[in-house]
Amino acid sequence: MKIGGLQKLTLIDYPNTLACTVFLSGCNFRCPWCYSPELVSPALISHQPEIKESYFFDFLKTKKGLLDGVVICGGEPTIHEELPLFCSKIKNAGYKVKLDTNGSNPEMLEKLFKLKLVDYVAMDIKAPKEKYAKAIGFEGATAYYLLDKIEKSIVLLKNGSIEYEFRTTVVPGLHTKEDVIQIANWIKPAPKYFLQQFRPQKTLNPEFEERKPLEEKEMFQIKECIAPFFEISQNR
Repeated sequence: MKIGGLQKLTLIDYPNTLACTVFLSGCNFRCPWCYSPELVSPALISHQPEIKESYFFDFLKTKKGLLDGVVICGGEPTIHEELPLFCSKIKNAGYKVKLDTNGSNPEMLEKLFKLKLVDYVAMDIKAPKEKYAKAIGFEGATAYYLLDKIEKSIVLLKNGSIEYEFRTTVVPGLHTKEDVIQIANWIKPAPKYFLQQFRPQKTLNPEFEERKPLEEKEMFQIKECIAPFFEISQNR
């Protein structure tokens, strides 16, 4: 497994669980606002120091009894064929697994569910359907193909028994309040939907580094519009 980073403690990424976060290199999307370009761009990945898998699992051994879970994110974890084996090793080490995904590989999700290799899934919803191509950096047949996969992942999560959440990063100039309401109508009903603030730092497309996040008041107003659709709907 190509590991591009390790956050040794997170108190917020895995609900009600002390966890670490392991970042896998490689992604099949090109979201222009992505703030982890070193995990997405092949040119940047080639210069990113790689963490050996043996180091990661040695770390887990030292944290047994102190941490309870592992968050697997990226990039996009489900593009890796070896993901089930990686999750199995984590589970065998005594940890719960939370998977962060863009939902583009429902076949991999279904395999992980059947093998009981994940305990929680957070799926990013990038935009309403008509804006998905722009949001993920692809046009034409590729965008339609990926959107079909995403819809299958949404259905898979909603019909399954794995705890999950949906989330959207609200990007100024790309998302409007109406866009978020459209997303909410698309994915409802669901237990949890979180809105995340855009981070104007290093982004895959440098132009987005100049954009300012929405004011907290604006984020709150959007949240109020979608709150009736979900058990938990809040900003992060």
